Amino acid sequence: MALREQSYLVLLALSDGPLHGYGVIKTVQELSEARVRLGAGALYGALDRLAGEGLVTVVKEEVVDGRHRRYYDLTGHGRHLLAEETIRLTRLATTAQRRLRLQPGTGA
Repeated sequence: MALREQSYLVLLALSDGPLHGYGVIKTVQELSEARVRLGAGALYGALDRLAGEGLVTVVKEEVVDGRHRRYYDLTGHGRHLLAEETIRLTRLATTAQRRLRLQPGTGA
């Protein structure tokens, strides 16, 4: 199952352990080198969809400064799917580099 880039980045953000929503937003921005900027609506829509697919789960809830925080983490299925998608993307990138005669890691 191929993941949309946004979903892939959210799962990748959670690969180091649980994060609350703002932590996911910041990590996705860092991973994408500021190319992908998730708003709260897009993030929580993605998290709800990924939770419904059994890829993430809420592992902790707390109130900080009067604000409700939920912490999300990958499920075993989510980690497995993320690994499979990473392998697929790596193969695709390798094929593209070969076809375009690019030197890996040089951008040219």
